[in-house]
Amino acid sequence: MTVQADLEKAVAAAQSALGTYETFSTSTLDESAKQMFKEMSSDMQRHVTQLRGRLAYVTQNNSMNKPLS
Repeated sequence: MTVQADLEKAVAAAQSALGTYETFSTSTLDESAKQMFKEMSSDMQRHVTQLRGRLAYVTQNNSMNKPLS
């Protein structure tokens, strides 16, 4: 598997976790759990952003994505 494919899977997994944490933060009545899920959601958003940035870099600089000269 390529780094690009791994990053694509990681982005998808992180987005899924982000959605789960956001759902949990809005559905729980326990204030401490709500705060925990909000913090986890914020952390996961940073992960998604970082992974997307790296994926964009790898995609741009991947020699397999460049036309043959």
